[in-house]
Amino acid sequence: MTASRTPRSQELIDLIARFAKEDGDHATAIPGVSVHRRSDTGTKACGAYRPSLALIAQGAKQVMLGDDTYRYNGADYLLTSIDLPVTTQIVEASQQKPYLSVTFGIDTTRIAGLLGRAGVQTGAPAPAARGMTVSSVTPDLEDAAIRLLRLLDRPDDIPVLLPLIEQEIIYRLLTGPHSARLRQMAVTESQSHQIGRACVWLKEHYALPLKIEDLASRVSMSVSSLHHHFKAITAMSPMQYQKQLRLQEARRLMLEDMLDAGSAGHQVGYESQSQFSREYARQFGEPPLRDVGRVRRSLMDRLTGGMEVMSEG
Repeated sequence: MTASRTPRSQELIDLIARFAKEDGDHATAIPGVSVHRRSDTGTKACGAYRPSLALIAQGAKQVMLGDDTYRYNGADYLLTSIDLPVTTQIVEASQQKPYLSVTFGIDTTRIAGLLGRAGVQTGAPAPAARGMTVSSVTPDLEDAAIRLLRLLDRPDDIPVLLPLIEQEIIYRLLTGPHSARLRQMAVTESQSHQIGRACVWLKEHYALPLKIEDLASRVSMSVSSLHHHFKAITAMSPMQYQKQLRLQEARRLMLEDMLDAGSAGHQVGYESQSQFSREYARQFGEPPLRDVGRVRRSLMDRLTGGMEVMSEG
């Protein structure tokens, strides 16, 4: 159940609703900040999360990472400390009370500069931890998020006040229960930082054949250490991570670029069409043609419904 609303929480709802008047993901005038609205509990969607703080004002969502599932609502935030391919689903939303959230991208280069000033000791690198976690929103963190969104009404204030509020948000996270995750993002010799480099390389070269020995060498790790820490942080092996990237991109190519299944599979690195279809069905629950056809029909139904509503108004 979502916690009862405080005046501060209600202001966050009102701000997001004002800047996200329609369902969808909306970029704002503040770089790295986006607001999101959904009016129903839709089907599962795939995407890639970057280092960020996602704060729900209303409704609830679940994020599937490998075999892990994270559910969070209007009393929680989701902290992502590394690039991760995920499957998401809105699980609490309605026309009367839409799902509303805001996402803040985290610039990892700014964390290192704050560590000493915040009195947070880096110490020895901590054991690798999962690159995603859910925690309760504190009043201080919620207040900083509200002040950041208020800047959208005062664009002339953004250049001066934005760096200060962003710094405060990072500071609140550094002094919170998951400080170690952010420290790992900034410490270059940490396993998290090395796995982060591996993830970036995989994202940029997902269509190439993966040689684990070469990837381990690129990030200065042994093969066994790469496997162990990659699994610990991302909840999947490097091969599984690459497969997620490939399948998500293939799905995008079919939906947005109108490629056929064979062309999409080949473009993301599959040499065997049958293997592509099998792995696609395991990931999305249906073979490529059936899944893409269903998604397109669903989008058309929504567009038609939207047109009907507009004509009635």
